Amino acid sequence: MISKNPENLEKVLNYESFTTLEIALDLLQNTSTSELNVYGEQIDEIWENFKKLFRIIEAAGGIVNKPNGDTLFIRRLGKWDLPKGKMEKGESREESAIREIEEETNLQNVELRDFINTTYHIYTERNGDRVLKHTHWFEMFFDGEDTSKPQLEEGITEVAWKNTTQIENEVFPNTFQNIKLIIKEFWDLKSK
Repeated sequence: MISKNPENLEKVLNYESFTTLEIALDLLQNTSTSELNVYGEQIDEIWENFKKLFRIIEAAGGIVNKPNGDTLFIRRLGKWDLPKGKMEKGESREESAIREIEEETNLQNVELRDFINTTYHIYTERNGDRVLKHTHWFEMFFDGEDTSKPQLEEGITEVAWKNTTQIENEVFPNTFQNIKLIIKEFWDLKSK
């Protein structure tokens, strides 16, 4: 997290230079530290320098719901996830979200509704490259013949529709923090 104020934070680094960010990333990658907060007055500078540590990948995906309210999930690498993927050159965020959902789940005629938000997450590729993935999330709707099946060549082993109770009891304990955050944000938007 990048913040102006270090209030109530246990693991913090005061931003002084680009080196501060290199130290923070080293701590996250090479110690048992799982969360670290960098703070300073120059938020824009901190963010721009942070991004320089990574190869940036733009992606798009969606929270796909059926008329009964069930939500579509994929299972990849043993974790529940939402369908999403890298944007192709010249493709809009909306086009990418629809294409990725159709490719990863085999559903056709998914309807794009509203933009929800964006998330960021970092990972290291097999070749050692550090990646900052910037994912654009959309609300989607599906009311057709369920032809869902996993895209095995992408490591997806299951496609499943989950209701709210299943999401809370099955998905949330076995998913990524960003997935929990975007789903909860979506639920909050829909409850207003």
